[in-house]
Amino acid sequence: MSNKPKILVSRLLPQAVEQRIANSYNAVSNLEDLVLTSSDIIEKAHGLDGLLVSATERCDAAFISALPSSIKIIATFSVGYDHIDLQAAKSAGIVVTNTPDILTDATADIAILLMLGAARGAYWGEQMVRNQKWQRWAPTHPLGIDITGATLGILGMGRIGQAVADRAKAFKMDINYFKRTKLDATIENGAAFFDDLDAFLPTCQFLSINCASTEQTRGLINKATIENLPDGAVIINTARGDIVNDDDLIEALQSGKIAAAGLDVFNNEPDIDPRYRSLNNVFLLPHLGSATPNTRIAMGMRALDNLDAFFSGVTPKDVVNK
Repeated sequence: MSNKPKILVSRLLPQAVEQRIANSYNAVSNLEDLVLTSSDIIEKAHGLDGLLVSATERCDAAFISALPSSIKIIATFSVGYDHIDLQAAKSAGIVVTNTPDILTDATADIAILLMLGAARGAYWGEQMVRNQKWQRWAPTHPLGIDITGATLGILGMGRIGQAVADRAKAFKMDINYFKRTKLDATIENGAAFFDDLDAFLPTCQFLSINCASTEQTRGLINKATIENLPDGAVIINTARGDIVNDDDLIEALQSGKIAAAGLDVFNNEPDIDPRYRSLNNVFLLPHLGSATPNTRIAMGMRALDNLDAFFSGVTPKDVVNK
C-alpha cells in the first residue's frame, strides 16, 4: 500500500496540476468536475488526510465539525478564504492555506478592463453593433467617460490594489487609497493615503474595490457610502461580491448617481441579482479575475506546495489560521 498522503480534490484542476497530484498523492479526484455538495465531500473525506477545495465550496462551522478527525489540512485553490470558517478549523486542529501572490497581475488586468469597459460603454457599444442599432456617427452621442487624468480611489491597497495603481498610472490617473495603515513611500509610488473613509470617498471619480471580504467590509458599499462618492462616479469590483449592497448600487446606477460600474464578482454567484442584466451602464464579467492558464496552474502548484510542506512536517508558507 502506498504511503502517499490521501486527499480529496473537489474540482477538476489544470492538467499539469492534476498530474502532480497523481504523482504525489492518493487522491479522490473530481475529473468530471461534478457539483459536490458539502455532504458529498464529508462522505468522501473518510479515511483521508486533507482537502484541496476551491472558493465554490463553503466550509462553514457545520461542515468542519462534520469532517472526520483524520482531516488535518484544508488547502484552498484561491486567494480569498472567506468561504472557510477559520476559527472553526483552528478549533478542530485543521490548518487552512490559500494561494496568495499568484493572481495579482491577472486580476489587476481585469480591473483595468472593467474600468475601461464601464467608462467607455463597452456593453452598450457592443450591443449597438451586434443588434444592428449602430447608425450614423454623431458628435453628441453616445458618449463615454474620460479616464485619462481622473482620480482613481483604491479601496484596499494590498498586492492587487498596488498592481491596479501601477497600471492606472499609464492613464495619468491620480491615485488615492484607503487602508488601515499607511504604506511605505517606496510602495505608495506617489499615491495619497487616507485612513478616513468619509474623507476618501468624495475624491474618487473611479473607485476600485480591492479589499478582502471581512466582517468590516461586507456591505461596505451601500447607500451611505455611495452618497459620499462624487456624482457620476464609476465603481469597479474585482474583490468579492458581498462588499457591495446590490439594492443600493442598482438604485444608484438607475438614478445616475453612479454613472457606470464594472463588476467581475457578485453576491450569490452565479445566481446574480437579475436587475444587473437589464442595466446598460454596467459592464459584467463572470468572475474572470484569475482566468488565465498560467495563473490557474500557478494557483494549483501553490496549493500543492502548501500540502507538500504540511505532509513533510513543515509549516506551510500560506497558513491563514495561525
